[in-house]
Amino acid sequence: MSDLKFRVKAHSENPTKTIVKARGFEIVIDEPTDLGGTNTAANPVEYILAAYAGCLNVMAHVCAKELGIEMRGIKIDLVGNLNPARLFGQSFDERAGYKEIKVTLKPDADMDEPTSEKWLKAILDRCPVGDNLKNATEIVASLKYEVTAS
Repeated sequence: MSDLKFRVKAHSENPTKTIVKARGFEIVIDEPTDLGGTNTAANPVEYILAAYAGCLNVMAHVCAKELGIEMRGIKIDLVGNLNPARLFGQSFDERAGYKEIKVTLKPDADMDEPTSEKWLKAILDRCPVGDNLKNATEIVASLKYEVTAS
């Protein structure tokens, strides 16, 4: 199977609010007021958890179907801990991102323990967002300056 390419474009509405276009969708990102934002949307690290939850949901259903499990639904709880000191330039002793993400899956399905363990292992192994969180992904960044007429 060949690679799929996903794209987003974004622009700042103010110092904490970002408008992102993904396909035909608009995603608003903001910070809570205690982090200097206007609290009009989830912040970037909350969107990471949301993206992971969405991916886990898809994979839970895909893997259940492959294993012959009837999934009636699933609830997913995620909690991530990070230290904001690096974000604010106060300390560089710890990484900026999540130290740990705890995932709790609550499937509404009938399955025995060996099947549920096989199901969970398959989900965690095949989830693209989880893979990006667990493994380093090369980031290639560049600057492009807009030329304005004077």
